[in-house]
Parts: sequence; structure tokens; C-alpha cells
Amino acid sequence: MARQPSGTAGVVKNDSVTPAALLGSGLVIGGCILGILFFDRRTYPLMFVVCTALAGGAYLRTLRLLGRVAGGSNRVLTLCLLLAAGWRVPLLLAPPTLSTDVYRYVWDGRIQRLGYDPYLVAPANSKFRQLHTAETQLINHSDLPTPYPAAAELFFRAVMTVNESARAMKAAVVLCDAFVVGVLFWWLQSCRRSTWWVLAYAWNPLVALEGAGNGHVDLLGALCLVLTAASLARGRRTIASIAFAVGVGVKFLPATLVPLLWRRIRLRDAALGGAALAALYIPFLGHGTLPFGSLGDYLAYWRVNAPVYSALESVFPTAGLIIVPIAFGLAVALWARWHFAVESPEAWAWPVAVTLFFAPAIFPWYLLWLTPFLFTSCTFPLAVWTMSSLAGYWALPVWATTMVEYGPALGLSGWMLAQSMRTRRATSSAA
Repeated sequence: MARQPSGTAGVVKNDSVTPAALLGSGLVIGGCILGILFFDRRTYPLMFVVCTALAGGAYLRTLRLLGRVAGGSNRVLTLCLLLAAGWRVPLLLAPPTLSTDVYRYVWDGRIQRLGYDPYLVAPANSKFRQLHTAETQLINHSDLPTPYPAAAELFFRAVMTVNESARAMKAAVVLCDAFVVGVLFWWLQSCRRSTWWVLAYAWNPLVALEGAGNGHVDLLGALCLVLTAASLARGRRTIASIAFAVGVGVKFLPATLVPLLWRRIRLRDAALGGAALAALYIPFLGHGTLPFGSLGDYLAYWRVNAPVYSALESVFPTAGLIIVPIAFGLAVALWARWHFAVESPEAWAWPVAVTLFFAPAIFPWYLLWLTPFLFTSCTFPLAVWTMSSLAGYWALPVWATTMVEYGPALGLSGWMLAQSMRTRRATSSAA
């Protein structure tokens, strides 16, 4: 099968630009993120829309420029990364404004330290009222125990061992964010791509808002996933297997990428990965029940921003419908296994994106799993999706939100697919 070359890829190839030309976009992104922090979406809905739209436009412009950067010193790249770090600081210091999930993380970690099982204890249970702090009383869906897998739960416990606060949890997520930058830089170097593409991740507004801003654990999963891809590209199969297992233990979403590991890791590596995933659950097996908490309730009742799944459910109202996103994700991963090289970011991004597209609930922070892989032209529609997903926070009717979020990404994907098919037909005719 034909495989994509691993050379530097860009969104647009045109006249080269100097690295300094990027700084203007970075300043716009930083200013807009500070504006999002200042203009609360409920109090200033119009200003919130303006800031998110401008930040998204500046980011997409950055991607177009990154494909044309000519040379440039490491000092300028370092300055760009420091700029990204700078706009994360106020987000880290402020309380979360777009989601309250981080308070669930604090609760789960705290009660583990106190000897309780988060898969059994519902925060609203009056028997455990004395375990709450001022922050954990802000938990959403407090009538349900946790739905998070074991790696996420152990991460929560480790962070709460250091400090029991939402800010500590957000700081730990920002540390994961920094590690993603480091691993991505290493991967780009090993694949002989321009290291400037690290800004495709570092300057993504969604990463800053959902990481430093809201402290979502999905960035830990994104770290595991990019470490898996980078390690495989360097032939470090054991590290890749264990990192992948931990990623699945953060959220089950990347499990659809299993075909990408087929015949790229040894049987011994696969066994080590499976053992690592099983070991994560050992601390939660002492109560005679499977440690899934409210995951079943989440899959059965959560329907948020999921037009495809909701449409299918209206025609096929069955619990077995959850197999649809899994099947589509596995199918795309299997296709990518034979058509892309192991170092191709699109091979890792598109199966996850397709799984999400058919999922029963799609929150903006779920797209954090895609953000380390947005540095080729094939993943540009996914970069657009990470920006348009912020429309989920806009005060719009459901139909308008759906059009704004999915329309641009689907339209661009269709156009790129048509262009690709036209090129293949032309090549075939010439041959």
C-alpha cells in the first residue's frame, strides 16, 4: 500500500514568511484569551463570541503561516512558546468559567485519600456530607458516582496528595500540557519536520481554555497518545504500548486506535500494555463490583451536542447503538494502518475524530485528544473543528450551534476529499 512521506507538511505552500510574522497572530490569540477570561459568557455573551471567533481566526491564520516559515532562529520559537505560556498563567490563577468538571476531580482524589471508593460514593449522599470542601460542593451531577477510568482516578489522587484544590489540579494539567509540547517537539525533530509546527498545538486556544482554564484531564490522555505515536516513530515499542494503555485508562476513547499498533509492537509489548491497564484497576477491585461507576448512565442518558448519534437513536432506539462510534473509529483506524506511515499525525487524529463525531455526547474538551496532531494539511479540517467547537459555549439555538460547529469542518473535509479524488483520477488518466 502507498504510504505518505514523512517530510515537512503544511496547510498551504506559498511564498515564505519570516517567523516574526507569526507574532502578530500570537498577540491576537493571547489578547482574545484574556478577553474570554474577562468577559464572562453569561454576562457578556456578545463579547465572548467576538473573542472566541477572533482567537479561532488568528489560530487558523497561524496554521497557514506555519506551512511557509522560512528558517528562523530558536530564539524566536522560544519567544512564541513563552507567549503561549504567558496567556496560560491568568487562566490557571482564575477559577474555571466554562466547566465545573475539575471539582469532580478534586472530590474523587480527596475521597480516595480518605479511604473511599469514588466508583461507589455519590457526592450528594448525605452520609458523606462531612467529606466535602467548599470547592467539592460545586460538583455537577452530584447524585452519581464518578464515570472516569482508573488512570484518571489515580491521577486525581496523586494531585490531591500534594494539595487539595482545583488550582492544584489545573496546575497538574498544565504540567501535562507542557509535556505535550516537549514530546511533540521531539517527534517533529525525529520525523524531520519543522519544529515550528509545535505552535499548532501550543497556540491552539482550545488547549489553553480547557487545560489551564478548566483543568480537563483529557490533556493527560493527549499526552499519552502523542507519546505513543512519537515512541512508535522512534521504534520504542514498549514505551508506546504502556503509554497507550495509560491513555485508554484516562478515557476509553483512544481504544479505537488499536489497529495502528497491529504488527508495529511485539506480543510482549502488547502483554505489558494490557498488564499495565489491568494493574491500574487493582486498587478499585476490593468491593465485589466492576469499577465503572456512572459510566453506564453517561452512555445511556447524556446527549449533548451529538446530532448524528441523536438522529440515529431516533430511528434505532437501542442501547446497542453505542457500537456505532466504536465501529466507525476502528474502521478508519484500520484503513489508516495500511495507508499512512506510523509517523503520520492524520493516522492518529482521524480515527479519534470519527469516533467523536458519532459519539452520544461531544463536549469541546473532548477534542483535546486531537490537538497534538494538527500539523499537516490532512488534519486542517480537524483544526477548524477545534475552533468551531467553542460555539458550544455561545448562547445560540441548538440548530445554529450545530451548523456553526460542524458546517465549516464538514464542508472543508468534503472539499479536500473531492480535490484528492480529482487528483487521483487525473493521475490515473495520465498513467
